Formats: sequence, C-alpha cells, structure tokens
Amino acid sequence: MPTLMVSVSGIRGIIGDGLEPEVLVKFTSAYAEFCGKGTIVIGRDARITGELVKNIVSGTLAAKGFNVVDIGIVPTPTVQYTVKNLKAAGGIAISASHNPNEWNALKLLNSTGQFMTPEENVQLLKILENVPKYVDWESIGKISFYEDGLKKHVEDVLKLKYIDKEKIRKRKFRVVADCVNGAGVYVIPDLLREFGCEVIEMNCERSGIFPRLPEPIPENLTGTMEKVKEEKADIGIVVDPDVDRLVLITDKGQPFSEENTITQAVKFILSKEKGNVAVNLSTTRAVDDVANAAGCKVFRSPVGEANVVKKMKEVDAIIGGEGSGGVIYPALHFGRDALVGIAITLQHLLEFGGTISELKDSLPKYFIAKRKIELKNANPDAILHSLKNKYGNEKINTEDGLRIDFPDHWVHFRKSNTEPIIRCITEAETQDKAEQYIDKYFGDIKKEL
Repeated sequence: MPTLMVSVSGIRGIIGDGLEPEVLVKFTSAYAEFCGKGTIVIGRDARITGELVKNIVSGTLAAKGFNVVDIGIVPTPTVQYTVKNLKAAGGIAISASHNPNEWNALKLLNSTGQFMTPEENVQLLKILENVPKYVDWESIGKISFYEDGLKKHVEDVLKLKYIDKEKIRKRKFRVVADCVNGAGVYVIPDLLREFGCEVIEMNCERSGIFPRLPEPIPENLTGTMEKVKEEKADIGIVVDPDVDRLVLITDKGQPFSEENTITQAVKFILSKEKGNVAVNLSTTRAVDDVANAAGCKVFRSPVGEANVVKKMKEVDAIIGGEGSGGVIYPALHFGRDALVGIAITLQHLLEFGGTISELKDSLPKYFIAKRKIELKNANPDAILHSLKNKYGNEKINTEDGLRIDFPDHWVHFRKSNTEPIIRCITEAETQDKAEQYIDKYFGDIKKEL
C-alpha cells in the first residue's frame, strides 16, 4: 500500500513507495500555479534523499517559469523566515520532520512564510485536478543559491526583544546538543556558542543518516539523557531533523517534557508583556494555569502548526505553539522555531537563577501519557465515531478528532495527518493516573480494530 499522505501541511511519503518523482512533479506544479508568479524559496533537511527531491522540485518550478532561491540544508523555520524576509511568492521546506530515514516530504508555505491555511489547501487540491502546463524554453526560471538565509535568521534570533545575549554569555551554560545528524547540525551548536555556551556535541555529524529514531521523545533519547548526566551539563538540547521542535533534558538527565517547553516559554513571555496565547487541543492545561496567573487568556485550535497560527492571528496572540515542543513567537515569524525556543529558554533559565530541574519543578504539574496505534485496514473515522457514542455523556469536542473532558482528566483521540495511525493522549494530575487512563483508552481502540 503506497505511503503517500496528503494534508494541510503538504505531502509526505516513502521515497520509492508513494513519494515518486512524478508525484513530486505533480504537486510542485500545482503549488506553483497556486503561487501565481514570482520567486519561490526552497530549503531542505539533511536526510540523504533531500538532494534528489530538491533537484526535482527546483527543476519543476523553473519549468513553470518561477525563479528558485535555494538556501541549502537549513531548518524548516529558516525557510519560513526567508520567505517572509525576501518577500517571496512562497516556499517549500523539503523535510519529513520526525519520520525515519526512508521518508521525505514537501512542506508548502504561502507568501507570508506560513504553512498554507486549510482554505488555501482546498484551492491547491482543486488545481491538482488540472492538467499541468509549463512555459517554453525562453521563459524558464533561474535557480540561484542564497547563502545568507540561515545567517540572517540567526542574527535576528540573537536580536529578539527580551533576549540579552551578553548576560547569557556570562552565565556560560554547559550544554549537550543532540541534532540527530539532521539540519540542526548546521546551526544549533554554533547558535549555542554565540550564547557563550560550552557545547558537547552528540549526533552532530553531517551524514544525514539518523543514528536513532528521530522523533525526540524520551524512549528515543536514553543515550542523550545519560550523556547529560555524564558530562554534568546544565541542560540538554535536542531538536528533530528539521529543527522546528525543541526538547529539553534537565541537569539530572531527565526529560523536561515537551509540554513544559511551551509552558515555560509562555510563562517567560507573559512575564514581560500581557497578551493572548494560542495552543492546540492536545497541549497541556499547564499553559492555562500559567496564563491565568498572568491575567491572560488561552485559546485552542486543532493540532497542526497552520491551525495554531490561524488561531493566533484571530486572537492576536503574542506567544503560542504546541505541546510537542514547538514554540511560535510572532515577534520574529509565525512558525514553530527551535532557535527561538532555545533563546527564550536560556534567557528564562538565566533570570530564574536556578537549575533547569528547579525551573521544571516551579511549573504547574500535570502528567501526559501518549501512545499511537497502527490502523492496519481499519477506518479511523468509524473508530472515533464509536468512541464518541461510548462517552457521549461527557464533554465532547470534535473540532479535531475527538477530545473528551472528564472532571479529573482529558483524552484526545485523533488520526495523524502524517502517518497511518491514531494518536491517543491523556493528561491527569499524576503519572500513574495518566498511564491508567491511556491503558483504558488504548484498549478501547484495540477493540475497534
């Protein structure tokens, strides 16, 4: 069964099994027609199929009459930032994010450097129904390389409001940086050194081959956590292959938790200025507690960066993101950005004055349990409908899959936009309760398969 998955984020699949050259050409051609005319920025993560995909995409765009600005191996947020900075017609980030080596993807951006909105995605899908048309040989676009995309992104991160680079430099944090041999290798160690950190590099080879499963979740980071303890580091910093997600490890070699990444970022920004916050339906209620304490309000959206950004714009949020470790700070650009998250974290930790473990302990304490189950041939919508009927007497939200709120916990079931799975997420006031609830709901899903 081909792996190709089409979502509001773009297209994703396994090279040679769903994500074929003709598929790349078809979607790139339709995307070009959606953009109309002008220049399109492209960048990729470090995975070994990236060069192949980039060449197909670049050639297709040129054949459509677009000039292409190639910014090389960079984080996805750098592509977003550069589209905005160069006032381009659009951008394509070539990355399958946290998926394993064999996957790749086209992440499609609009002219603002943001992921296409659901409405724009509908337009694109209609264009896909048309027969592709290309320009004549005299009208083909030019392909150029732009070296300064990543450099300018870093420069503006270092200049962010509330970030005092020189004071951070004096603190001389000792940091283990794990970049999973992805695009982060090209920026994260250098960024940390700009902040005066002593950097112990881990999985920072420019091979593009992931040495472990690339999703930055605790079960995949046991070696990194041990490294933080061995090196007596102040903090561990982990990014996914395209550097939009930030995961922290405490000085004790324990997970800071991805939910706390966004919580502490919200707490820091709201300590400087008051404003609205936007996060997705699967993000911890600790964000609500922090915002309430600051006299601010939290708004929620369906899962997915495009959905969170849409909500942020609707409510004029000053900070937002997702519980997966994605921090969105519109003062720079509307996109999950681990570089921004690192700057905020180091400044917050500096001003807090204690260890990262102590900072974690100072945040509201909730416990999230997450699992995913492969669908095989089951219909995910039918499964969610059955669960809705089973728990119909509780508070139900169907804006994104199925979220059910109980007095002492919540659970969110949703089919993935990027993998053939259903995700199940619960949050409770203790880890034992969270695990008990997820066992129960995981059993509910299994009964439906």
